[in-house]
Amino acid sequence: MSGSTPAVRRWSRRPEGSNWGEFGDDDQLGSLNYITPETLRNAASEIVEGLSFCLSLPLDYPGGSALAPHRFPPTLRATRRHGQPFFNYRFGLHEGPGFRDVGCDDVVTLCTQYSTQWDSFAHIGHEFDVDGDGVAELCYYNGFLGGRDIRSPEERHGSIAMPLGIDNFAARPIQGRGVMIDFAHHFGREFRNVGYAELCEVLERDRILVRPGDILCIHTGFASELLAMNRQVDRERVHRMCAALNGTDTRLLGWITESRISAIAADNYAVERIGLGSDAGAESYVPLHYHCLFLRGIPLGELWHLSDLAVWLRANGRHSFMLTAPPLRLPGAVGSPVTPVANV
Repeated sequence: MSGSTPAVRRWSRRPEGSNWGEFGDDDQLGSLNYITPETLRNAASEIVEGLSFCLSLPLDYPGGSALAPHRFPPTLRATRRHGQPFFNYRFGLHEGPGFRDVGCDDVVTLCTQYSTQWDSFAHIGHEFDVDGDGVAELCYYNGFLGGRDIRSPEERHGSIAMPLGIDNFAARPIQGRGVMIDFAHHFGREFRNVGYAELCEVLERDRILVRPGDILCIHTGFASELLAMNRQVDRERVHRMCAALNGTDTRLLGWITESRISAIAADNYAVERIGLGSDAGAESYVPLHYHCLFLRGIPLGELWHLSDLAVWLRANGRHSFMLTAPPLRLPGAVGSPVTPVANV
């Protein structure tokens, strides 16, 4: 686990509907605990054809900042050696005559949640009175407190590690049985908010049985639409296209809890439709994030590229596959780029 944790429980009250403490007072893996050696062996049995699919967008997509104004595309530049750019670097000119090697070395600046990514449990917290003193604290999954446990990188003073960092998911690592939920096939790519009833309809029509420990992969066609825009995002259409989960649907949230899935990944911007919480008068701006990241410890993946895999699975009468998707093992990061791989 990343960072130090107190020796005693951090909370005396937990939010209604949460699973805090059920995997241990210091747990930082949440529903990933549902991935057991048995579920992993079963996932490996999904590999029949020996084919692999990359489920990541190029990390410079979507392009621009139309989806999230505080996130921007990655920038690459050469590192420097002896004051020179280390790109097509001739060792013979700088390290001594006779060497004929040349080399390249670069550095990247990127937003960890710009493109295909995982959210950590430190991504979304809530104000809740964890100690019963009548004052709500800023807190995160399993009672880790903002300002004490969850601090900005600038406040960590010499160490980038932090509780609930994305590196916990890498050390696990995330690997298991993926299950494709193909909204694009059933609903097309028009704007649609999907709740419990529509989800059950898709599961029934495709005869999908979701098992504890499964990683749900929700295909809406959103990422394919982004690829077609070629980094020139249509600011109007991008917020009015394809399906997204309705995080205000309490029956949907109940199903997520009862199914004991280990994670949810989608090819759209936020898995859920942003803004529905405000429309419904909810206490959470992103109610599905609140339910999954804050209450239940269910990792969320966003902007995955699922279309090629979804087409292959349907053509071959399948809906499940082996999924390997560890994030970067970057201590203390709130999110991480990921290159998920599906094996069938």
